[in-house]
Amino acid sequence: MRFSESLKKNHQFQFVYKNGRSFANKYLIMYILENSLERNRIGISVSKKVGNSVVRHRVTRLIRESYRLHENIFNSGLDIVIIARPGAAAVGYKEAESALLHLGKLHHIIYE
Repeated sequence: MRFSESLKKNHQFQFVYKNGRSFANKYLIMYILENSLERNRIGISVSKKVGNSVVRHRVTRLIRESYRLHENIFNSGLDIVIIARPGAAAVGYKEAESALLHLGKLHHIIYE
């Protein structure tokens, strides 16, 4: 079983934004950067444009949970930053999960 760490510091996020590749869909934006570690580090950013703190935390939990349940199909050795777009405030788990997997496929970091 692989375990992911979190990206927590602003400079870690900035480094991924500056050097990584990004794809977006209706609800999420995903930045990817190889990190030369054996595990993934995931950072989730939900701005105040998405909603109040209750909404933002809910969106964060949906994204984190859908990643956790599908962690085994993601390539390892990546820094992944996921940014929620304002439309994400209204989504349920299934939509969040499918948006995350869609971006993973666009980046070619999911093996089926």
